[in-house]
Order: sequence, then structure tokens, then C-alpha cells
Amino acid sequence: MAAVSARLPEFPWNKLEPYKATASAHPDGLVDLSVGTPVDPVPDLIQRALVEAADSPGYPTVWGTPALRDAISGWVRRRLGGSNAGHRNVLPVVGSKELVAWLPIQLGLGPGDKVAYPRLAYPTYEVGARLAGAEPVVYDDPTELDPAGLKLLWLNSPSNPTGKVIAKDELIRIVAWAREHGVLVFSDECYLELGWEADPVSVLHDDVCGGSYEGLVAVHSLSKRSNLAGYRAAFIAGDADVLAELLEIRKHGGMMTPAPVQAAAVAALGDDTHVQEQRERYAARREALRTALEAHGFRIEHSEASLYLWATRDEPCWETVAYLAQLGVLVCPGDFYGEAGERFVRVAFTATDERVEAAVKRLG
Repeated sequence: MAAVSARLPEFPWNKLEPYKATASAHPDGLVDLSVGTPVDPVPDLIQRALVEAADSPGYPTVWGTPALRDAISGWVRRRLGGSNAGHRNVLPVVGSKELVAWLPIQLGLGPGDKVAYPRLAYPTYEVGARLAGAEPVVYDDPTELDPAGLKLLWLNSPSNPTGKVIAKDELIRIVAWAREHGVLVFSDECYLELGWEADPVSVLHDDVCGGSYEGLVAVHSLSKRSNLAGYRAAFIAGDADVLAELLEIRKHGGMMTPAPVQAAAVAALGDDTHVQEQRERYAARREALRTALEAHGFRIEHSEASLYLWATRDEPCWETVAYLAQLGVLVCPGDFYGEAGERFVRVAFTATDERVEAAVKRLG
């Protein structure tokens, strides 16, 4: 039996372990800015909703409760500007990474099919293509791709790792091209509510899609905006026919969001106050780290949104990783996200205020 893992690249985070050991030896301890994992408490109203739904002995539905579908479709209309979103246009998923990794298989893609994603990108887009046996293709401008055999086009705005935002006019142009060539677009918008120097726009916005979701699906997560990474609460929204097909497949596969998590997601999507409070925490950490890095000789590029600073000292990324590890600060090498990142590091500002302060002091 052939090992499926043989199709996949080496798990990148394993390479960071020696540098993590070096950084952890710092007298004041490790400052881990490598992984963008939330560290702040889950908001009380979300915890209460989870607890109140804890007595859930039966199987949850793959499509989610009517309350969850109401919450997601309402949020798409209110926050994304997708005025025509209804229940048939939404589907909960068990964390967005699961969706990204297994989507090409669930779409029936395989050898001879192409999956395209940005040249600098979240590694799981490539993993998903390889799991399906499809051909992974990178792009700078998706409209310059050869559409022959291109079955799935990933957009990512705001970008992980760079924080770059695709402008509305550019999205309109890309969507028009994809529709002209019959290419299915999945837009990873998990950082959409974390714009700093730009206002990210969804592909589902009426101005972008013309009020029709044909050929378009947006991917969203509650991990970052609501500190729910541990809940694995995410959803997709868009083309009703695509979502109906995925729903049938996911029913057979038992891909169900736990019932208490569904209840928690309803609470999270219905409240904007906790999102604003978390944004303010991140904004303060971002400003402190950006100021310290620039004063230390780093240059920051893009980074107008998301939870990361895309930073360089104009040297190979692993030299920067090693240098910062000596200061007790662990960051992510840019080449995890493609060869184009080989002279950059990704610096997450998801650490606690105390650890961010420690990093600023060391950089000073």
C-alpha cells in the first residue's frame, strides 16, 4: 500500500524545533511569534453558549442547525455585503484547514486537474492538491494562468503570510476572468475582519459578484476574530450548487461540527463587541512590534491586514530566524510559504501583552 504522505512536502514546522530550543534557553524565556494561535480568553458569551449546549447526546447535522444557518447567512449579508445569502448558500466546516486540505478530493479532482494558489501562500493549498493527485500551480496574477485544466483557483485576501489585501477592483477583474473560463474560485478570507491599513472585501460582496454567487465560495473562520481556534469553528458561503454537492459528500463522511460548537458559533457571529475588543488588543501589539522591528533594522512589507508582520533584513530567512532565536524570539521563516519568501520572516502578534513587551525589550 503506497504511503499517501509520500506525495506531501516535509511538515515545515519540524524544521523550527532546533531554533525553538535555542530561543527557549533565553534567561527570560521564549517569546513565540511563529504560529498565529490565539492566546486571549474565549469571550464569556461564547463560553456560556457552549456550556448551555453541553447536553447534546444526539448526532449533530452536517448542514448545521437552522439557528447556525441563520447566523452565518445573516453575518454574510451584514458583514460581507452579500445581500442574497440564504441557508442554501452556507455550510459549517470543522475548521478551515480541514476544508482547505480535503476540498480538491471532495470536488472530485485528480490527475490532469490543476489547483492554483498564490506564489506566497499557506502551505495547505499545495497539500490539498497533492492529496488529490492534482497538479499544484502557483501564480502572481491568476488571470495570466492557462485556464486549460484549471479546476480550482484559490484566492487569499488578506494574505497569510504577507498580510496583503486584494483591492475591490482587482477582485472584480479576477472574478470576471474566472467566470469567463469556467474556473471555480474559493476565496480564503479568514483574516477579513483584521484589516489595519486596508479594508478587505469579500468575493461575495454585491459589488464584486454582481449579486450572484455562481462559481464563487468564500472561506471563513472564527479562530482569529473570536479566539476559537480550539473550537474548530468555520464555514463556507457562496455558490449553492457547489455547497449542495459538498454537503452530500460531507454527510457520507460524517464531517459534523459538534453541536455545542455550533451553539457557540451562533453566539460569536451574533456579537460584534468582542471582535472589536480583540482587534484593539491586536492593534496595540502590532504597533509595538512593528515599531521595535523597524528600529532594529527590519523592513516591513505589505502587512496591511491579518495577524502578521512580513519582515526582512535582506538576508536569507533562516539567518534571521537564527539571529532572533539568540534573542529568545521565535519567528516563522518565509520559505515555509514558498521560495519567494526566502528573505523574509513572518512575525505573529498573537502573543500575550507581556510576551510582546519582552520581545520589544529584547529588540531594543
